[in-house]
Amino acid sequence: MIDDWDDAYANGAHIDGAADYPPKWAAAAADFRAATSADGRAEIDIAYGPGERHRLDLFRPRGTSRGLMVFVHGGYWRAFDKSTWSHLAAGAVDAGWFVAMPSYDLAPQVAIREITVQIASAIEQVSSLVDGPIRLSGHSAGGHLVTRMICQDAPLSPPVQQRIERVVSISGLHDLRPLLKTGMNQDFRMDLAEAEAESPALKRPVEGVELVCWVGSDERPEFIRQSDLLANIWTGCGLETTAVQAPGRHHFDVIDGLAERDSDLLQALLG
Repeated sequence: MIDDWDDAYANGAHIDGAADYPPKWAAAAADFRAATSADGRAEIDIAYGPGERHRLDLFRPRGTSRGLMVFVHGGYWRAFDKSTWSHLAAGAVDAGWFVAMPSYDLAPQVAIREITVQIASAIEQVSSLVDGPIRLSGHSAGGHLVTRMICQDAPLSPPVQQRIERVVSISGLHDLRPLLKTGMNQDFRMDLAEAEAESPALKRPVEGVELVCWVGSDERPEFIRQSDLLANIWTGCGLETTAVQAPGRHHFDVIDGLAERDSDLLQALLG
């Protein structure tokens, strides 16, 4: 029985040195953008829509491309933008993949259902620039957004959706109904109908996609439950799914493997 739903979904309060992570991420991301821009392998602020935040960065591999990986950041749909996470493209770029990272409008300025449409627009735009298969990854709220892209009612065109081979939801939020009980819902402004409509765990996935639900073993129990939940339900829908608990990882360092070509996380995404 959960009495404090705000604490159940609080991450920073349960991670030592939590405040140190965002500046470290931002510095590493700036260094990666500078390095890839210096040798002409970064296209920054490609527009995918009319808004100021409707922009994505695209990082190019050396040599022949294997396809496109899209990473969608988290922050409870309320924080961050693409510029904090550029370094997480390093592993996939080294492995021969284009990597796109979009920003999107944030709550409370927009509803979560609108962010879903924006991410679909970003994927549509970048898929017109890069040929080949598509792999999606997202962290926390980003895990929600990438799994929404492979629901049968996702706002993606069928040709683009059919190019998606694999999705890795890292510490993803797949059932939004518990968030109605948190103070964050003052920003989300969700009612039960919208929470249900935007929950991948309550939807049917498209066929032919592989799903990996990846979560740290040291994360809050609700994130572990949310990860196991989608893998369980979509296995029952006939989708090929894998659920992984990364040993010793918490919500802020579980994503680190994306920057490392030979990490278990990147192999789960691209291998």
